[in-house]
Amino acid sequence: MAISHSSRWEDIAAAKAAALMATIPAKWVIPADILPSSKQLDVTAFPQTSGWFTTEELEITSSTSSEIVDKVRTRTWSAKAVTSAFCKRAAAAHQLTNCLSETMFPEALASADVLDKALTQTGRVVGPLHGLPISIKDNFNVVGKDSTVGFVSWCNKPHQQNSVLVDLLKSLGAVVYVKTNVPTAMMMPETVNNTFGRTLNPLRRTLSPGGSSGGEAALLAFQGSPLGVGTDIGGSLRIPASATGIFTLRPSLGRFPTGGCTSGLAGQESVNSVNGPMGPALSDLSLFAKSVVDAQPWLKDPKALPIPWRQVTLPKRLKLGVIWNDGCVTPTPPVQRALKATVEKLRQAGHEVVEWDGTSHSRALSILSRFFVADGGKSCRKALESVKEPFHAQMKTYEEATEMGCYDLWQLHLERNKLCQEYLDRWAETGIDGILSPTTPFSTVEHGKYKHVGYTAIWNILDYAVVNFPSSVKVDQDQDLVVDGFTPLSDLDTEVKTEYNPSAVHGMPVGLQIVGRRLEEEKTIAMAEVILEALRR
Repeated sequence: MAISHSSRWEDIAAAKAAALMATIPAKWVIPADILPSSKQLDVTAFPQTSGWFTTEELEITSSTSSEIVDKVRTRTWSAKAVTSAFCKRAAAAHQLTNCLSETMFPEALASADVLDKALTQTGRVVGPLHGLPISIKDNFNVVGKDSTVGFVSWCNKPHQQNSVLVDLLKSLGAVVYVKTNVPTAMMMPETVNNTFGRTLNPLRRTLSPGGSSGGEAALLAFQGSPLGVGTDIGGSLRIPASATGIFTLRPSLGRFPTGGCTSGLAGQESVNSVNGPMGPALSDLSLFAKSVVDAQPWLKDPKALPIPWRQVTLPKRLKLGVIWNDGCVTPTPPVQRALKATVEKLRQAGHEVVEWDGTSHSRALSILSRFFVADGGKSCRKALESVKEPFHAQMKTYEEATEMGCYDLWQLHLERNKLCQEYLDRWAETGIDGILSPTTPFSTVEHGKYKHVGYTAIWNILDYAVVNFPSSVKVDQDQDLVVDGFTPLSDLDTEVKTEYNPSAVHGMPVGLQIVGRRLEEEKTIAMAEVILEALRR
């Protein structure tokens, strides 16, 4: 659908959103008589209760990535049947949560058909991801598709080349079938933009699925994807994963290829964006990571490091640091309860947990925030002004930023490097294996109320490996009340506590982070498994 850039930005955006809806075939448009009311907040059970999905479609879309590739390999399911089931469920997810930005349904079904024929003819799978549908964040370029990253002016500008990761995933047998919504420039912790609008959390649609990989998280929480790929520059994988009760891995730069992607802040490399897997099971992260690294991405992307995927053996007794607060914002009651319960379970399992002072993290957040606006907001302003699109209210810091000079930027690099050295030294002195921390101060928030990324931002500055995992705790409106005598750590802490509403987030999952050192992805995933084992006891 041609979109004229002489039109008003509102018209361009409306046409783009309508064009996206038009890609959903009539057979996958939810019938009006079973469409959930806008008053129905939790829509995750819709596929099971509506009668609109077949038994096989429900079985397929309720399976883990590892189960799917195994059943396709053994020809229990065809790649085409699996792809069709997830295309249909993704279409439903979009109609209920507004989570997609592009669809590739016909191309995906054609690719799946080719994979089925190859398996029939050769008896061998193309690769370890043969027949597995994988959803990708909007910034991953796909030939013939836009990567608007929320900017209206980037509508109707299809790309001519795939991102390195997209080509690599396809070579491993994966079927790329949808791209997912992001906030403007991918620089907000909630998923909303002027092109597609706001993405809703399928667990409770009055709440945010986080950002910037919020479209991915919403799709995965609805089981419209078995495995997704997002990106993280300040918490963009972990915040949405925490808000929707799924797993993700924030890797160090170089473990996975990042070449050929669209950025809202192109050229900003003072802190690097990385991409990582998101999924409903911890095993999804391992499947993605090993498959991608085993394909030697360093032969295709100059920033990818030639480090093979390694087997790790953990000590029987882990020594973990625990961060109770970051000195800026106190975790809300359900997050405190989840952290305490996890520490207790780890100690009962024989692991050592020691206090870890997180008050230096405010330095990291300050550094990161200044890096983001070092160009004085020019990158965002240029994309917005070409169609007179306004800045979103949550991007006020970009709108008001003053450009940083080269010398000042270099000084900020030195400040970052000093913090990195101090942190590494402290880690070595204490002999810890990892750090357990809140992912955010809250389970999630009502739309427009996300306030603080300090718990995630520190690890971007340090470039450490991090796994977000759902804890054993869900918010309880009767139990998770702010105690009398609460002493705020800052004005922002007061604001967060004032807005905290346990009834609004009742029943929502609470995510936590386990952190390893730089390039310790294998160990960090293994530590997450140890924690899950302790929680299961």
